[in-house]
Amino acid sequence: MRFSVVLLPEEDGRYTVTVPALPGCVTYGSTVDQALERVRDAIQQYVASLEVHGEPVPVEPAPAQLALVEV
Repeated sequence: MRFSVVLLPEEDGRYTVTVPALPGCVTYGSTVDQALERVRDAIQQYVASLEVHGEPVPVEPAPAQLALVEV
């Protein structure tokens, strides 16, 4: 399974990570590597919970593309 994640740098130097395909799946880390490690765990737990409750696991049709726009 693959999911796109969004890493947002915070003012305190940490990174918040969200998973758009999994509403409410959010975690953070002190570094990018730690944030990505934690989001892998969060995704696994989220998917396991869906399976236990008999709910479908969302599937992304294609990875999200990132574009930065300066205004």
